[in-house]
Amino acid sequence: MATLATLGLVGILASGVDPMNLPLGQLKGTVEVPAGSLVDTRSGQTVTALDVAKASEGHRFVYLGESHTNKDHHKMQAAIIEALARRNRDVIVGFEMFTRPRQVDLNAWTLGWQDEAEFIDKSGWKTEWGFDFALYKPIFDAVKRLRLPMIALNVPRDWVRTVGRQGLQALQPQQRDQLPKDIDLGWKDHRQFFEAMVGGHPMAGTMGDNMYAAQVLWDVGMADSALKYWQRTPRNSKTVIVILAGVGHIAYGLGINGRIAKMTGENGVTVSMVESADTAIVSRGLGDFVYAARPSATEK
Repeated sequence: MATLATLGLVGILASGVDPMNLPLGQLKGTVEVPAGSLVDTRSGQTVTALDVAKASEGHRFVYLGESHTNKDHHKMQAAIIEALARRNRDVIVGFEMFTRPRQVDLNAWTLGWQDEAEFIDKSGWKTEWGFDFALYKPIFDAVKRLRLPMIALNVPRDWVRTVGRQGLQALQPQQRDQLPKDIDLGWKDHRQFFEAMVGGHPMAGTMGDNMYAAQVLWDVGMADSALKYWQRTPRNSKTVIVILAGVGHIAYGLGINGRIAKMTGENGVTVSMVESADTAIVSRGLGDFVYAARPSATEK
């Protein structure tokens, strides 16, 4: 299922606005990221997945933002997950790709009870997400090999559709009760980024406000899912939740990561992943690390 961030690509091309190069986030200025490289945005130096894992010591959340159709983004996500495990972190992997009702369908894969075809069927992958499973295979292979727990982060799709059309007030009481009481729609930096993602122009009026509310619902809902899982799961000082989501949900620390920071007062480590055939020039504020991959040949 395409996210608003994905759909915004048409607007980006039309407006000339580059949402990956905005004056947002903690660090100012730009950094060069050669295609195929992972760069520390603070130092500008090329690093490895193991360096990300080292930087994650003392943090309980790591956010890995992707382009859904880029196979190298998913390979890098898998490499970071494996690097965290090599450093003896107890890794839990949270997926934007699954909605909360699918949580009960994920354990069989972790425990090695299903082959790939069974998992695709039982997890509802084709209806839950729809992108080619082969793109994500390196991640799921690592999850099975390391026997890592998985979290279905996303809220049900119909909630997002309802809010996108009618606003947060249209959610049913039983739906609203499953979300944090305070859902802030007034975060100016996030609104600026969202508008850059969907075309680069202010989105005035009820329609624009409702579309923005749907994006906030996604971020808040996934942040809430991760925190609730943390609260009900046995854990220790080595436990880390790795959150996999579209880069639009984690860039500049304004998405899932920003909502968790608002709820808990703590920051995690963010890796934003972009695409470039050559060298990407992006905002330093985009994340603690930025990985640039060449566009996948499989993209349409």
